Amino acid sequence: MLHIVFFEPRIPGNTGSAIRLSAGTGAALHLVEPLGFDLSEAKLRRAGLDYHDLAHVEIHPDWSALKARLDDRRVFAFTTQGTRTYTDVAYADEDVLLFGPEPTGLPDEVLADPWLTDQLRIPMVPGRRSMNLTNAAAVATYEAWRQLGFPSAV
Repeated sequence: MLHIVFFEPRIPGNTGSAIRLSAGTGAALHLVEPLGFDLSEAKLRRAGLDYHDLAHVEIHPDWSALKARLDDRRVFAFTTQGTRTYTDVAYADEDVLLFGPEPTGLPDEVLADPWLTDQLRIPMVPGRRSMNLTNAAAVATYEAWRQLGFPSAV
């Protein structure tokens, strides 16, 4: 199983869409608090539709708790500062795909953490800030899942 991590997400609709991504791919979705919304918020429920019961979602009170839970795994941070692209990696089962909050991306203290295996970027045309959070997570998750042979897929 792959692990998708949203570090301190702010937009409920993006997290709802990530719940659908988790349900559709079998990846676990980890949310690191504080969240910028209440998990019962209507926008989150609407974006996740009826997939909430089909997704594996874990909430972590902070960065340290996430690290304790996933400590022995490779962690790939997705950032516009990455020097390698997401397709340069040979993904493995249990890899962690880490994404930062919508307005700012991952903070410097997370990007400097020695726990991270690498910092990756998703190529875009010049002059663009970033992709939508869940779109970026979907691009990366499907590449990793493809490399693993789409286990459990139909």
